[in-house]
Amino acid sequence: MAAVSARLPAFPWDKLEPYKKTAAAHPDGIVDLSVGTPVDPVPQPIQDALVAAADSPGYPTVWGTVALRDAITGWLQGRLGASAAGHRNVLPVVGSKELVAWLPTQLGLGAGDKVAYPRLAYPTYEVGARLCGAEAVVYDDPRDLDPAGVKLLWLNSPSNPTGKVIPKEDLIRIVAWAREHGILLFSDECYLELGWEAEPVSVLHDDVCGGSYEGIVAVHSLSKRSNLAGYRAAFLAGDADVLGELLEIRKHGGMMTPAPVQAATVAALGDDAHVEEQRVRYAARRAALRAALEAHGFRVEHSEASLYLWVTRDEACWETVAHLAELGILVAPGDFYGEAGAQFVRVAFTATDERVEAAVKRLA
Repeated sequence: MAAVSARLPAFPWDKLEPYKKTAAAHPDGIVDLSVGTPVDPVPQPIQDALVAAADSPGYPTVWGTVALRDAITGWLQGRLGASAAGHRNVLPVVGSKELVAWLPTQLGLGAGDKVAYPRLAYPTYEVGARLCGAEAVVYDDPRDLDPAGVKLLWLNSPSNPTGKVIPKEDLIRIVAWAREHGILLFSDECYLELGWEAEPVSVLHDDVCGGSYEGIVAVHSLSKRSNLAGYRAAFLAGDADVLGELLEIRKHGGMMTPAPVQAATVAALGDDAHVEEQRVRYAARRAALRAALEAHGFRVEHSEASLYLWVTRDEACWETVAHLAELGILVAPGDFYGEAGAQFVRVAFTATDERVEAAVKRLA
């Protein structure tokens, strides 16, 4: 056990604890903008579907019910423009973080293989590479990578932490490059329905992949769009051969999405109203925080999508974290996401309206 844990970096969030205590000492309490966890209620139709499926004494299947696969493929066709998506092109997973962390291992990668991901990125991409003993490599533009040894290429659009969106024209070129070099491309699109100043596009869109999913897989989650982080509801879509292999592995590993969660996912994907209602909430919080941060002397970069503002005062990120903690506001230091974030902080706008209002007042 120690040998495996020794491969991993220190858990970054532990470093925030002293600053969290400082922020919590504020007379009006902490405003925690460090983690993008949903705080608004799970939409009632989704709760109802979960409860209705509560009497589920038997084992669920790893591939999911026919109703779930129908719901996913229908959403892929209608929302992502993936007109050729069928049942063999989808696979439910137990939350997207589990998938990201264990994908390289399930793909059989190891020493001598490379896993590539953006220079500023969700830390779990690196964790996945380290767990299987592969080499983690970062990029600014994946087409500048030496393709030798690269077995898995991660895209992330919209980006966590920066909110940057990869334009459709660039996605087309990246997909072509990965196919030319025989590199499996996984695109983390968990924030795709949260575009503000840009319209995110999936790698599965007909215009991007040419209607073929060969060598490409998209990762989607209901945690953000539907407030289902506590349900661990996510799915993969794309190359049928890749997903078929993962299905066999996950069957042996017992990686099953609980039956009530599968039913809840069907309800969530079949209802657009709650998604738009949540977008309106986030848009208001985003606008209020952005204006307050800019008035306080911060510069916002990218942030055209996702649930975060990527901001800087051109100082070391931990100085910014300390400064905001004194105001009772907790944010995530940019170096959690790579050395290139050393002068930035990530500000989540997933807090309640009341807490966002408190942050705005303190920044003023």
